[in-house]
Amino acid sequence: MNRRIVVTGLGVVTSLGLEVDEYFDNLINGKSGISLLEIEDLDHDSPSKIGGQVKNFDAESFLDKKVVRRTDRYTHFGIYAAQKAVEDSGLLNYSNLDKERVGVIIGSGIGGGLQFYNNSVKFFQEGRRKVNPNFISMSIIDTASAYVSIQYGFRGPNYSAVSACASSNHSIIASIMHILIGDADVMITGGSEASLNGLCISGFTQIDALSTRNDAPEKASRPFDKNRDGFVIAEGAGILVIEALDHALKRGAKIYAEIVGYGTSGDAYHHVAPCSDGSGASIAMRNAINMAKISPTEVQLINTHGTSTPLGDKAEILAIKNVFGDHAYKLKINSTKSMIGHTLGAAGGVEAVAVAKMLETGKIHPTINQEEPDPECDLDVVPNKAIEMDVEYAISNSFGFGGHNASILFRKWRGK
Repeated sequence: MNRRIVVTGLGVVTSLGLEVDEYFDNLINGKSGISLLEIEDLDHDSPSKIGGQVKNFDAESFLDKKVVRRTDRYTHFGIYAAQKAVEDSGLLNYSNLDKERVGVIIGSGIGGGLQFYNNSVKFFQEGRRKVNPNFISMSIIDTASAYVSIQYGFRGPNYSAVSACASSNHSIIASIMHILIGDADVMITGGSEASLNGLCISGFTQIDALSTRNDAPEKASRPFDKNRDGFVIAEGAGILVIEALDHALKRGAKIYAEIVGYGTSGDAYHHVAPCSDGSGASIAMRNAINMAKISPTEVQLINTHGTSTPLGDKAEILAIKNVFGDHAYKLKINSTKSMIGHTLGAAGGVEAVAVAKMLETGKIHPTINQEEPDPECDLDVVPNKAIEMDVEYAISNSFGFGGHNASILFRKWRGK
């Protein structure tokens, strides 16, 4: 990278909190945000009735009522997390801010899926006149980016990346690229998802993707554990403010971490299942390391995609071993999803926030629910209890249905 890029603002919406410090403290303490779902349209006979649900979230506390009515829950999440990240960054206090050089890229895997379903039902049952006039803008994935841009007058690059569960990481990577090529100095980026509805859950249960551990929700998400039985669906948002280092220094910004590399790849294998040997994910991690011009042995931490699926976790472990060889056994790897579940297109965003905080604080959150180690997942997953470790380089992985792989390499900020 010729232009250095740093993280200067963080914002989240998760089942473990709506403030970054609350969210991170709960991660460090190994608290689970998974519970029985409180949604009206969940089938009574659904095999999976659990999720990482965001509770006590009032969109009207920070948005005009008209905007709330015209937008979907995933947009509300995205706007809230973006507001928190922008506030945290102090960006608006900079009198020389050129808003034409501030962009917004907020991704989502599904967007307003519930709105699409509800309006489809209205159309077939009651006719076209009952379809919400805001149906299209409520459903499409770029709405969150649009509203954040509108709210602040940011007129730089503005769109969304969509690559299933890799959407956030691809959005962050696209934002990095815009700064690198000189299109922008600052980008508001990450992802948002709100897909806790009966239709979406039914779709995942039809392919046996979700955990059915309904009797113990907090124990259901168990990446790398031998008794994992699927991922736990969740909702939320994770947004970062990233900017060129010279711009951040000029305005005296607080810096959480530096982004020094990224890698992307495609499995070219299957529309849902990961490449079983992990080779596609290996390419993404290797490309991130090569971009940073460091040795694999300099990486100390990997915040894994770690979904708690039998195939996915095993493939990611193989990918890590492919890239790091013997050094894989010296790495710390962890899964944020063990505590908040899988936020789909928002996953890379909420996990990037966790990585930035782990680098800043030197506290590495655990992978909880490690009761019986899977012999095929035999790396150090930071089981059940947080540790303290001064990490220089950390990778954040996100892999999406369709074989979309995206890895981002972060470096601890030491003031130079």
